[in-house]
Amino acid sequence: MSFSSIYGQEGPIAVLRGAIGKNRVPHAFLFYGAEGIGKRTTALVFAKALNCEKGGADSCDGCTSCRKIDSGNHPDILIIEPEGQFIKVADIKGLQERMRFRPLEGARRVVIIDDAERMNITSANSLLKTLEEPSPTNVFVLVSSRPHLLPLTIPSRCHRLRFNPVQRDVIAAFLEKEHALATDKALILAASAGGSIGRALNLHKGDYLALRDSILGRVSKGTLDPLGCLALAGELAGDREDIQEALDILKTWYRDLLVFKETGRAEALINRDHAGDIGRLAGFTGAEGILRCVRAIERAGAAIERNVNKPLTLEMMVFTLFANKANFVEDSRRGRAGR
Repeated sequence: MSFSSIYGQEGPIAVLRGAIGKNRVPHAFLFYGAEGIGKRTTALVFAKALNCEKGGADSCDGCTSCRKIDSGNHPDILIIEPEGQFIKVADIKGLQERMRFRPLEGARRVVIIDDAERMNITSANSLLKTLEEPSPTNVFVLVSSRPHLLPLTIPSRCHRLRFNPVQRDVIAAFLEKEHALATDKALILAASAGGSIGRALNLHKGDYLALRDSILGRVSKGTLDPLGCLALAGELAGDREDIQEALDILKTWYRDLLVFKETGRAEALINRDHAGDIGRLAGFTGAEGILRCVRAIERAGAAIERNVNKPLTLEMMVFTLFANKANFVEDSRRGRAGR
């Protein structure tokens, strides 16, 4: 993989390529942004480009150095990750020992610290000493989705590059080209991924589309009788992670109802393939009723995280959602009367 293979991060990549091309590479970078948007992948490609035997501002993917990095066998590319809850101070001190020597094979030794915010104070202070005494042959890349948790002294000694959420159409194009997904499925996954290619891939690997179609197939009717409510609650059941994913699907539905009600724009919907049902229901639902449903889903999600009885929590939530249907029309009429 080279810089040209990374989707949706043209800004950071332009900075990195420019630094390599001008031979003005800072000794430390902080790549920050949401999870799953390409920070670690870009760090690895950056390491390849710095050590590519053919030179230039990108990796060739064919030389010995590039192949070794791809296989994880290059002695000068070091990746530090948390073990358990924290990055251990012993790992950072081990780096300091290696920093004393020149790279074994490459032009530069590249140290990638993933989830850098999980360094404890001792680890961070140990790293700080290394960052304060930079060497031209060592480059650090700190990767973080929560940079605010890092001690301020660490980012202040790094060149910071922000990675932004990837646009929906870019994620869809990636899924179509790299994973041979049909356009309609790629668009659904891209819309549900929240700007994260990593999340889109995780959704693709699971049974997300089937779960989503089943849930939305029920709620798109607009009403459910008691047996239908129980069936939907059963559909949402599973382990904690599965339940939260199902609740996220429900929230996208009510989000779309509110967006369409306020804007009338089908292209702004997450669930565009249900635009007809969303438009129909949005016409007689009140904004307050929709927001009450969203709050009910969020309360249920919080209760699940606290290990409250899952079946009972889901059943109560579903009955609350569809009890609110009676209020939708009232809210909507109230809003029209006030105009």
